[in-house]
Amino acid sequence: MARAIWLVLDSLGLGGAPDAATYGDEGSDTFGHIAAACAAAARGPLRLPNLSRMGLPQAHALSAGAPAAGFEALPAPESLWGCMSERSAGKDTPSGHWESAGVVVETAFGLFDAREKTFPPELLAALIERGNLPGVLGNCHASGTEIIARLGEEHIATGKPIVYTSADSVFQIAAHEEHFGLNRLLDLSVLARELLAPWNIGRVIARPFVGTAPDSYARTGNRRDYALEPPGRTLLDAAHAAGREVVSVGKISDIFAGRGVTRALKGTGHDALFDATLRAMAEAPDGALIATNFVDFDSVFGHRRNALGYGAALEHFDARLPEVLAALRPDDLLVMSADHGCDPAWPGSDHTRERVPLLAFAPGIAPRALGVRESFADLGQGLATHLGLPPLAAGRCFLSETPP
Repeated sequence: MARAIWLVLDSLGLGGAPDAATYGDEGSDTFGHIAAACAAAARGPLRLPNLSRMGLPQAHALSAGAPAAGFEALPAPESLWGCMSERSAGKDTPSGHWESAGVVVETAFGLFDAREKTFPPELLAALIERGNLPGVLGNCHASGTEIIARLGEEHIATGKPIVYTSADSVFQIAAHEEHFGLNRLLDLSVLARELLAPWNIGRVIARPFVGTAPDSYARTGNRRDYALEPPGRTLLDAAHAAGREVVSVGKISDIFAGRGVTRALKGTGHDALFDATLRAMAEAPDGALIATNFVDFDSVFGHRRNALGYGAALEHFDARLPEVLAALRPDDLLVMSADHGCDPAWPGSDHTRERVPLLAFAPGIAPRALGVRESFADLGQGLATHLGLPPLAAGRCFLSETPP
């Protein structure tokens, strides 16, 4: 029986979203601007031989209308390749993943727009009272690493957790793992998830950190995301209902609020996530769905606007990709995509509304172009078809249809 392996290169946008101007993102191009930065630097152009054979730069040229720097001459792809536009309202992690799994989000998540004194006083009052807190710090829009360096010492001295947000639909809580306690932070985040119901915020993110001084504070791999539940039946739900094993690697389980997942594997850093994916591929039975999110592209490089670091991470991913290809069984299908953009050349530090790649490979598959797909849900519909599951509510199967 067929298995499916879905790898999410978190935030690897390809530019070209038709409604980017609505989000203030017209001209954003995560992959294109990374390639341009690398080509202009002493390190030289991006080197992605395996992703090029899979069709990534070709999909970017299709989306953006021109090839990226260093990818003007390309081999013919050896996979199914194309790009997808998002139909869901917003440019968030949950909506991008949920739509890819067959659920289009029609109503945008709530946002906290004020840059300072950001959160409603009644929300913070309830969090302080029910969380038995001496108060909170932050209450603003901020970069996670910056606000920890700025307020970490006061947090340790007072016991007040740091709360902040961004242009995305998130409520983030940072606290020191040892001084505040990891379990206490996670419990507080669960409480915040409950209290945020009236504001329809997509995620609460627990951001634990360690260190003894501002220059040594570092966020740890014990991050947890507490997302709203998807508003419809996802690919993961369908696979679970059919008695299939659904293996989540990284933060996939958190994004889907644990729904449909039979086994969750964690890992800090892309190497650990690759290792966990390979372990899952070695162990998962016929009919399984394995889904991995490679979060560092987004959290470590995209949000921190580090184009050269993002490029180096793509090259490292490319170098390890043959291990996944070698682990495929004859009936397996490998699909790679993204959930939104996070252009390191764009102003601010937030996600960008872009098309994303749709790359698919199976042993013996005939390479062909998939065109520009009208919804991320085409990915989920294709995986459902491959796994022999009932059709999902949204999406057109990319495996059997000609390009739109």
